[in-house]
Amino acid sequence: MKEMNGNIDEVTLIDNWQLVSKQMKQAYDHADRQTDNVMLLAVSKTKPAHMIATLAEQGQRDFGENYLQEAIEKITILKAQTVGKSIVWHYIGSIQRNKTRDIAEHFDWVQTVERDIIAKRLNDQRPADLPPLNVLIQLNIDNEDSKSGCLPSQLPELITAIKEYERLQLRGLMIIPAKANTDAFARTKQLFEEVKADYPELDSWDTLSMGMSGDMAEAIENGTTMVRVGTAIFGQRA
Repeated sequence: MKEMNGNIDEVTLIDNWQLVSKQMKQAYDHADRQTDNVMLLAVSKTKPAHMIATLAEQGQRDFGENYLQEAIEKITILKAQTVGKSIVWHYIGSIQRNKTRDIAEHFDWVQTVERDIIAKRLNDQRPADLPPLNVLIQLNIDNEDSKSGCLPSQLPELITAIKEYERLQLRGLMIIPAKANTDAFARTKQLFEEVKADYPELDSWDTLSMGMSGDMAEAIENGTTMVRVGTAIFGQRA
């Protein structure tokens, strides 16, 4: 494996991406899922724009970023290139109030909404010439002090607030489960289905973002619609 400036070379990058895509299909087939294809979100934090461009040229469409200023620089670079015009950008980092305007202006999705005040600011700051911002509620499914996210008991109140915001499109849930909690995926899937039944007006409620490099197959088996994979594609962080 060749490395350049701490990053893997282009051939290895493409090989990794193809292998992850193959593993996803194998897990999907093994789970005998009939509907709801699983989206691959390539988590490109700390990786340069040219690596994102390489994968976009291969057909990878969705990329996730954690660090706002770094992400904005890459988004700006790539939007000036033909290959960058097809990229869908997901913000998956923590959100402070002073970050909401930049997030609302630059991203297509936000996966880490956990409070109404953040949702309201994203709604109010979403530019009128852009489509509504797709949002996921980050759920602290295992009630961990070290993790962000709203608690399951707080979910109805937050959903009720967000669904009234015209510049937001509420799409579903995102979790980062505790490593030792093996049923977190199943419990989140159950909550996801309960929301779908309880809020029939949420016609865009279709996304369950759970599963990363190490537990992708288990998440797919439990009904995720999106896996977030960084290291297995891009290599170790520099």
